[in-house]
Amino acid sequence: MTQPEPVTTATSIPRPAFVAGLAIAIGGAVLFSTKAVVAKLLYRYHIDAVTLIAFRMLFSLPVFAGVALWKMRTEAPLSPADRWRLVGLGLVGYYLSSYLDFLGLQFISVGLERLILFLTPTFVLVITATFFKRRIGAAEWGALGLSYCGIVLVFLHDLSGGQAGNTALGALFVLGSAVCYALYLLGTGEMVRRIGSLRLVAYAMCVSSVACLAQFFILRPVELLVQPLPVYGLSLVNGVFCTILPVFMTMAAVGRIGAATASQAGMIGPVSTLFLGFLVLGEPVTTVQLAGTGLVLAGIALLSLKK
Repeated sequence: MTQPEPVTTATSIPRPAFVAGLAIAIGGAVLFSTKAVVAKLLYRYHIDAVTLIAFRMLFSLPVFAGVALWKMRTEAPLSPADRWRLVGLGLVGYYLSSYLDFLGLQFISVGLERLILFLTPTFVLVITATFFKRRIGAAEWGALGLSYCGIVLVFLHDLSGGQAGNTALGALFVLGSAVCYALYLLGTGEMVRRIGSLRLVAYAMCVSSVACLAQFFILRPVELLVQPLPVYGLSLVNGVFCTILPVFMTMAAVGRIGAATASQAGMIGPVSTLFLGFLVLGEPVTTVQLAGTGLVLAGIALLSLKK
């Protein structure tokens, strides 16, 4: 059985190692956030979410499958119960969550998408309070209020600048994505301690990849695998730089500086997405968006400090 990973704090490691770990965490957060921008570029070639996510997993599956096979050969077999849990976690956390996210990106800006996804810790808190009867303190209520005020601010801003129905639909899809990922996080807590994060992620990503590819071949003609060359290039970027690298960079950062600090560094994600959307896609960066982003980040920071 895999032993629990030791707790790492900012004061327990040398400064150069801490700075390196922080840089890795920030890089991983920026790369992971870039997937929204890449998805928007892919949609310009008139592909849909089913095709987009299939190509993403097609390019990332070989790496995760290689890690999964290595873990299967070097570690004890999983129990049947753990295997079924991993199937469920892979389907909810990486397949359904990613699919809903890419569906939503067809209708909303990358800035709003990233902010909604960034509410995942608040959904974890609400689900825990609702189903596990955990009391929410005054500071946590304040953090939730700040975060959701920020989302409402950016949402109303986007409503005024586009089609209200499409914006609302896209926001609901991404909201569903965030809830699915919150359920995944709640389900992985005990398993990470028992089988290790690398093994869990590799197995779950393999399950997700199989589901995404099966969905494509069931719902779409095989001829759609033939796409313009830029679609393959952008899908390669999506699979390698926006999926594989962020996963391993985040895990490396957690190993160096601890989960709490790595999570704090991840707050750069919504900000980087906002400005990448401006630079690459031409999406405007307004005062209202910056104010809403600031409220969301402040709320998540309060939740993290409280935790």
